[in-house]
Amino acid sequence: MKKHYFHLFALWLIVLGFLPVQAFSAETKATFSQAELDQMAAPIALYPDSLLSQILMASTYPANIAEAVIWSKNNPKQQGDAAVEAVQNKSWDPSVMSLVAFPQVLEMMGKEPDWVQELGDAFLSAPDTVMDTVQSLRRKAKEEGNLETTKEQKIVIEQASPEIIVIQPATPSVVYVPVYNPTVVYGTWWWPSYTPYYYRPLGSALAAGLAFGVGVAITNSLWGRPNWRRGDVDINVNRYNNINVNNNRINASNKTANWKHNSSNRRVPYKDKASRGKYSNKLAGADKRKDYRGRDRSNDTKKALGNNNARDAERKRAQASLKKHGADPAAARKNLSGAGGDKVRNQVSKVDHNRGSNFKSGGSGNRLANNSSTRDRKKSSNFSQNSSKSSQNRSKSSHNRSSSLSGIRNQSKSSSNFNRGSHSRSSSSSGGRSRSSGGRGRR
Repeated sequence: MKKHYFHLFALWLIVLGFLPVQAFSAETKATFSQAELDQMAAPIALYPDSLLSQILMASTYPANIAEAVIWSKNNPKQQGDAAVEAVQNKSWDPSVMSLVAFPQVLEMMGKEPDWVQELGDAFLSAPDTVMDTVQSLRRKAKEEGNLETTKEQKIVIEQASPEIIVIQPATPSVVYVPVYNPTVVYGTWWWPSYTPYYYRPLGSALAAGLAFGVGVAITNSLWGRPNWRRGDVDINVNRYNNINVNNNRINASNKTANWKHNSSNRRVPYKDKASRGKYSNKLAGADKRKDYRGRDRSNDTKKALGNNNARDAERKRAQASLKKHGADPAAARKNLSGAGGDKVRNQVSKVDHNRGSNFKSGGSGNRLANNSSTRDRKKSSNFSQNSSKSSQNRSKSSHNRSSSLSGIRNQSKSSSNFNRGSHSRSSSSSGGRSRSSGGRGRR
């Protein structure tokens, strides 16, 4: 029997030994399922490559997007490069600034902020998976006959395994934003519980395939390009620096650079643990938060915070301010030194000792209780006396009112008799009836 329990115990230890591995595996699972990825990528998978890359980058800054949406609504006539140049004084990420060139795109993103944040979280946690999802959706649209070269766009097929579908503007300087129903253009939607977001601009016709609105003329606003093989985004440095003229310029000798997320522009918590670990420590001021976690400050921080000259100067200013208001700490400290200080301290000590003794002996407590009882009795007596006086006053007041009313009635009677004196004596009886009717008789 004991041997049986021993084997069970050993088996339990083995199970416990595997738990950390299982927990780690759960942590490293994909943040989003493939159904969720298809759902969130479907509304933009058929956008031109350059516009798609800007949306993916910008979606990692949902707070900036919300502000850009408001700006675009308040400036409806602004679009293209001119709109991007108009927001260069904003604190937004450059990828968000680039989208003000396309009011239609910002309107779509403004209507579904949750979708924007999920798309950004997915792109941060697994950019290559998001890019593969876009390519899979494009292949489905092509098989359905809904992705072809038109006067607005050019479809380029790069032979690979699987093939890579590139969408380019038919005219490089004019970009058309496609409008389509995601549940139709890719064929019958295969995730019934994950229906994609369908944005249809006001006034646009319902179409089975792709429709296009008015083209947007641009030169430098779109500076991103998907790197399909690597699974991320490349930046055209010349275009980027030509439009981002303030503090956002890139110092690079190459024509292209790899896009990197700037956590200081995020301002919204990251969804998954990997992104929090990768980017949260790089937020503005994160290097200073360790000073509040019980860690030793660096020598530079100590020097900045503990400069003796600065402390002395601050102390002198404080002393001067106190003297100006009639307080002299130095003189007070001098009075408390030596025999004078001992005398004051002894007095304070005796007071505290006496208070403690009285408290322990119950003297203070009894006196307080007796005083409280006495006060309560006095209050009760005063209340009774006041009540009696109040009753007497009310009786007197009632008697006075009765007397006053009697006087008024008597006056009324005298007046009535005086006025009726010239009439017959029999009218005096009618005067009585007038009194009984409350003075409603003729005067």
